[in-house]
Amino acid sequence: MPMTVDLAGQVALVTGAGRNIGRAIAETLGANGATVVFTDMRREDAEAAAASTPGAIGLALDVSDEVAVARVLDEVTARFGRLDLVVNNAGINTAHRVPIDRFPRSEWDRIIAIDLTGVFLVSRAAAIAMRPRRSGRIINISSVAGLVPLRLQSAFTAAKAGVVNLTKAMAIELGGDGILVNAIAPGSILTDGTRKLFYDESGAASESASRMLSHVPLARPGSCADIAYATLFLAAPESAYITGHVLTVDGGWTAGYTRDF
Repeated sequence: MPMTVDLAGQVALVTGAGRNIGRAIAETLGANGATVVFTDMRREDAEAAAASTPGAIGLALDVSDEVAVARVLDEVTARFGRLDLVVNNAGINTAHRVPIDRFPRSEWDRIIAIDLTGVFLVSRAAAIAMRPRRSGRIINISSVAGLVPLRLQSAFTAAKAGVVNLTKAMAIELGGDGILVNAIAPGSILTDGTRKLFYDESGAASESASRMLSHVPLARPGSCADIAYATLFLAAPESAYITGHVLTVDGGWTAGYTRDF
């Protein structure tokens, strides 16, 4: 039986909601009664995803664009009269899996702009909207890479680690106004991107997946639904005394290695 909570009357905005984890989160919030704003870089992707959820709308949003963020948040509050929940899911990584001395500056700037600055910009705008009502939830999607550094991903690791402490800083700052701020740290999740990178049928990808999953006690990748339900838990009225927390959803990856040494 699917997990259910009562989000009736609440307005939620999810970034990067056109597909994969973001879409699963947005659809799950909508299935539990929230009015959901699906946002994505491409308006057509956001609108197509939103079409599956009654009452939802899709809007274009580049989270690294300060002007666009302010415009979208203003549009949402003007249209619905409130904003109760923001999920900062939009994020990118890179195929440049190289040591820092060979890592392109352009890729560093691109990843930091979306994965860290984007979380700051959307959260700042959300806090402005939520403070007058003295309530709200901000949920940030970080990564196990923000908790345990990974090789050859300096920009992604730095950005996601930044999201972890940004989450905690915001929780301290906004708690007095009734705004809860938490994060989720996914492990290896089966998405369009990871399926192509790790989980397709080619020998090289299969070998990479096996090596990675040897560090995961559950020995399998997670699903987008796993992250959606973790988000639903943090959005639920019943989790009203949780803030500044990072919920790790990684099949036990960061608990420690399962292999003998």
